[in-house]
Amino acid sequence: MNYDIIILGSGPGGYVAAIRASQLGFTVAVVEKAETGGICLNWGCIPTKALLKSAQVFHYAKHAADYGININGEIIPDFEAIVRRSRGVAEGMSKGIQFLFKKNNITIINSFGKVMPGKKVEVTDAEDNKTVYEANHIIIATGARSRELPHLKIDGKKIIGYREAMTLPKQPQSMVVIGSGAIGSEFAHFYNTIGTKVTLVEMLPAVVPIEDEEVSKQLERSFKKNGMKVLTLSTVENVDTSGDLCKVTVKTPKGEEIIEAEIVLSAVGIATNIEGIGLEETGIATERGKVIIDDFYCTSVEGYYAIGDIVKGPALAHVASREGIICVEKIAGKEVESINYNNIPGCTYTSPEIASVGYTEKAALEAGYEIKVGKFPFTASGKASAAGFRDGFVKVIFDAKLGEWLGAHFIGENVTEMIAEVVVARTLETTAHEILASVHPHPTMSEAVMEAVAAAYGEVIHL
Repeated sequence: MNYDIIILGSGPGGYVAAIRASQLGFTVAVVEKAETGGICLNWGCIPTKALLKSAQVFHYAKHAADYGININGEIIPDFEAIVRRSRGVAEGMSKGIQFLFKKNNITIINSFGKVMPGKKVEVTDAEDNKTVYEANHIIIATGARSRELPHLKIDGKKIIGYREAMTLPKQPQSMVVIGSGAIGSEFAHFYNTIGTKVTLVEMLPAVVPIEDEEVSKQLERSFKKNGMKVLTLSTVENVDTSGDLCKVTVKTPKGEEIIEAEIVLSAVGIATNIEGIGLEETGIATERGKVIIDDFYCTSVEGYYAIGDIVKGPALAHVASREGIICVEKIAGKEVESINYNNIPGCTYTSPEIASVGYTEKAALEAGYEIKVGKFPFTASGKASAAGFRDGFVKVIFDAKLGEWLGAHFIGENVTEMIAEVVVARTLETTAHEILASVHPHPTMSEAVMEAVAAAYGEVIHL
């Protein structure tokens, strides 16, 4: 029962670390108490994108006449079929990870894992049988779950979290979504698009509050244009679930408002899964719900590592995956560089989509930079006009003195597919001149990146 590496958790941090470790010649076991692939593949990134795709197809069908296509008959969403398709996509991805584990000779232990002193892991199966495994290195990648507000307990029926939002038995007629981060905004968009009456409540001054201010304002405009009610600088004070409908008391800048809705979705962030997994007994230090690590994911106890949502940094699947790779390559003695967390892209899959990396304009100014800002609206994009999605823009920020590309903020159709250009360019310390000298294909949405850079330096052609 000995391995070179044991990993707790099979999410995008754990399974990627396991596969890379196997490629490097280590014997590897992964302990997973639930579905292979973790939250991302089963209850997060992948199934939500399947839901959003169904919403997009429904939107296209409803607006087919805008493209010169006539569809006879009533167009209605089949909510059960939408959910069924989403779960099928998730199941297929989970099976894919199981195949990769088998291909790479990785042992999967379907039990609850707990770290112990002496580089040991105790696993408990469904029948409460306990087995102890040993390893030279133990990587903790246990992820996170929905955070609950103290006065708003999730009951799974009327007050729900993201997991329940993916598998409701029927489409609600009305919904209040609390929190407008990526999770809240994506679900608000999904349900609003398929016909649910949605109210989005955000306590901060703007939706998607970590994004650039102009991006936040554009998304709010788009949401409202599509019929969603958006309440910013507002807080949910109480939810009365005693009747058929929830009565949601919301404190707004204009006073108290009571909103009735079938469902209340709490999307106020995540809580890390670090309780009851043996950290205290093993002596692994934590702070504010996160495991303390160094630049290469070593914890305070030699031989134990932590990656993903349970450590500092953005709680994103692609971050966890990269952390897992760096962690095991460092264990293998390879020369590796630590992650530049200021060059991590973030994506929100609403309509319009949001993608960003680096400094916002406000953050760049607060950091003391003199900046050049360029912006190109999709109303001036031929591809966006042809596609019928003209909302949004590309915004770029450069250091006026040295020409460093400080940040980029996109909002528009398919912009999540475009942000990698900026990530690579910033990694290579590419200048604005080099972007302008790189011919972008026409007609594409990506031309807007080149045009925005040109706008920052007074060379824009199509504005």
